[in-house]
Amino acid sequence: MHYHSTRGAGPATLDEALVNGIAGDGGLYLPEALPTFSVADFTGADTIPQVASTLLAPFFDGSSLRPDLDAILGETFHFPIPVTSLPATQGSASLLELFHGPTAAFKDVGAGFLAACLTRLEGDEASPLTILVATSGDTGGAVAAAFNDRPGMRVVVLFPDGRVSDRQAHQLTCWGDNVLSLRVRGAFDDCQALVKGAMADADLDTRFRFSSANSINIGRLLPQSTYYAQASLRHFADTGNKPGFVVPTGNLGNALACVMAREMGLPIGPIVLATNANRTISDYFETLQWLPKPSLQTLASAMDVGDPSNMERLRSLVGDAEILRERLGVLSVSDEQIRAAIRKDYDEFGFATCPHTATATHTWRKFSADLRSNHDWILVATAHPAKFETIVEPLIDDTVALPAELAEMLSRPSRCVEIAADPGALADAMSEYFAL
Repeated sequence: MHYHSTRGAGPATLDEALVNGIAGDGGLYLPEALPTFSVADFTGADTIPQVASTLLAPFFDGSSLRPDLDAILGETFHFPIPVTSLPATQGSASLLELFHGPTAAFKDVGAGFLAACLTRLEGDEASPLTILVATSGDTGGAVAAAFNDRPGMRVVVLFPDGRVSDRQAHQLTCWGDNVLSLRVRGAFDDCQALVKGAMADADLDTRFRFSSANSINIGRLLPQSTYYAQASLRHFADTGNKPGFVVPTGNLGNALACVMAREMGLPIGPIVLATNANRTISDYFETLQWLPKPSLQTLASAMDVGDPSNMERLRSLVGDAEILRERLGVLSVSDEQIRAAIRKDYDEFGFATCPHTATATHTWRKFSADLRSNHDWILVATAHPAKFETIVEPLIDDTVALPAELAEMLSRPSRCVEIAADPGALADAMSEYFAL
């Protein structure tokens, strides 16, 4: 299978798309055509690795990684991804728990998959590949964990100063010598602009051999589509119903993975996007005008994105706003509504939810009675609430136990370098740290 840029650049192999991260014309890679499946194609595939092996095989056609696909999937899905039924008062609802990986966030799936692929493609210590990643909270920690101490790999993580939780910040800055953590004086959008600018700089790219592990890399989206596939297949087998999904989203990568699974024929019903107070997506659906804005700081920090990169992919794959709003729903959730949802989740479900997951539970509660009762719903839980204890614990008047992996991570020493939101500052920091 070949991959093309959303802006029209010629075909690339999967190996090239994974290593390059972003196309030469600045666009994002998409497969030339999505494969299509029937439910029968997954007969006998019960686990996520088994479903993923069938779902992703066409994407690896012609790739040097094809013989290693099952081994890559084994490395990626080494932790559970359960679906937990919720005590819904109206209709059927479940929680897709994506927070059981090494950094307690859904991004462990995409980051682990990408690390397994790129290490096989580019694990050359004499000429290391530099993974450049901007993060609004969780991506950077997952990428750093996945690539930490891997031979032939360097990681540069950029995160906005003062806009991530303390535990998130520690998770971004507690890694080995091949990881440079940069605290940027600015917002996530500034970090993302620095990454895109550096990757488009031919001189810097020659010196550092850049690739990306943000959701602009197709290697992040492919494995994420598999947990939507497996959850929907299991639900359809058990009930005969196609579940709808409510997906918290910031840069649109996780939501796009769900859309891709549905476009490939998986038994998925309605898809509703839950955003925070950064209203760029919801405004687009309402006004039909794409007007990116500076990001706002919210309780759901990993979703603080004012110019979601993957909208370019979504529009290329599905269509512009008039078509998108027929195929998707979207609701913007305020901080006060997030607080109320966290309290209500604890009271109704008996467990805590993180601020991002709370955007999904609030959105589901806002559905009309018909929408809630006419569809079975799977709400996506993207991060463990223990990562946001300063927000969650006062709201529920209780403590949230730390997962063992997160506790171990927080025990490590932390280090980072502060820089201005300036391309020159980024180049200087990388040159000094890696002695180039």
